[in-house]
Amino acid sequence: MSDLQTKAPTGFDRFGLHKTLVRGIRAAGFTTPRPIQIETIPAGLAGRDVLGLAQTGTGKTAAFALPLLARLLEDRRRGPRALILAPTRELAAQITAEIRTLAKFTRLKTVTIYGGVSAYNQVRALRQHPEIVIGCPGRVLDLLQQKLLRLDQIETLVLDEADHMFDMGFLPDIRAIIAPLPADRQNLLFSATMPREVRRLADQLLKTPHVVELANAAPVATVDHGLILVAEQRKRALLEHVLTGDDCDSAIVFTRTKHRARRLAEQLCKAGHRAVGLQGNLSQAKRDRAMNGFRSRRYDILVATDIAARGIDVSGVSHVINFDVPNTPEAYTHRIGRTGRAEHEGVAFTFVTGGDHSWLRATERMIGAPIQRRLVAGFEPDTDLRPQQHRGSPRGKATGGQSGGPPPRGGNHTTGHRRRRWRAS
Repeated sequence: MSDLQTKAPTGFDRFGLHKTLVRGIRAAGFTTPRPIQIETIPAGLAGRDVLGLAQTGTGKTAAFALPLLARLLEDRRRGPRALILAPTRELAAQITAEIRTLAKFTRLKTVTIYGGVSAYNQVRALRQHPEIVIGCPGRVLDLLQQKLLRLDQIETLVLDEADHMFDMGFLPDIRAIIAPLPADRQNLLFSATMPREVRRLADQLLKTPHVVELANAAPVATVDHGLILVAEQRKRALLEHVLTGDDCDSAIVFTRTKHRARRLAEQLCKAGHRAVGLQGNLSQAKRDRAMNGFRSRRYDILVATDIAARGIDVSGVSHVINFDVPNTPEAYTHRIGRTGRAEHEGVAFTFVTGGDHSWLRATERMIGAPIQRRLVAGFEPDTDLRPQQHRGSPRGKATGGQSGGPPPRGGNHTTGHRRRRWRAS
């Protein structure tokens, strides 16, 4: 084809993408394909079903977006022709933004649909027959049942964060959405984790898929992660200690409940921090303002529930702090994956108390190795949480960097991309 790149196969040129997509790739600032992209894009371009498992922050969105866009450009017709489902509004909006950048020099249209806002503008956009629909299952199903959304011409179905879609109550909605789709379609499933029971569900959907498994349960090597043992009543003071360290430029603080996220964000603001809360009780407009403010560095600290644990990509987050341990072991990997993204390095601390024994055992079992314990002077724990021995883990070896607590205030630790090594406080 005359529109295809004819240069030597270097960088993204190796995929033979349409010249308008190559321009979009450059506009997005991408230069070298990531491993998940190298392994899945050719199969996606060939029309095969794909199951891509890779750790968070490794470039999965472009891995499914580029083949999808390339196939749409081969045969221009009115849409919707591609449906992308995501578990949260924030992730749906982020996927939309990246696809629009990649498709910047094409005439392909996208629409994002999710709840929490009026459906009027979404329905109006659907009447323009966009080629790509990106949305959350609840609103997609609602518009489908009202016959305001047609899916009978869908050629490609994408489930992003597929394990979350299946595992957190989305499965009935997913099945209702899939039912009217054409049987002859391409299915692309991408996720950071895929538990065995969820993998069986995925196998029912995919047809002779190209499977790429680059993920493992452990966090990526670019995240220096560890546990800080602390009494429950000392968590707030410990958080202040970490946030005021010289190397803490930007942080996401995770809490277990919506109420705690709201209250902690208010406390940090009163203490002089530029903090904002993000939790499910907020209106969509307030959620958007919180995320946009954090991305633009109007706020340095985002206090959030697990609504921000999946897929959200904000550059330059130096720290992730689990003020409360996650509800599940899998959520640990997702949460701390909000830092150390795009091959940059980051730090993640989890505040652990005496009541967190069960979560800790399950998480270390999933990871396959102990998580490094760190003691901070003045914040000694009220219990002993010694590392468990795990099969395949050298005796006494722990993940997440060297022993010691976070740097004392006024320390000389840099914020660059070198791996941080803490000295004891």
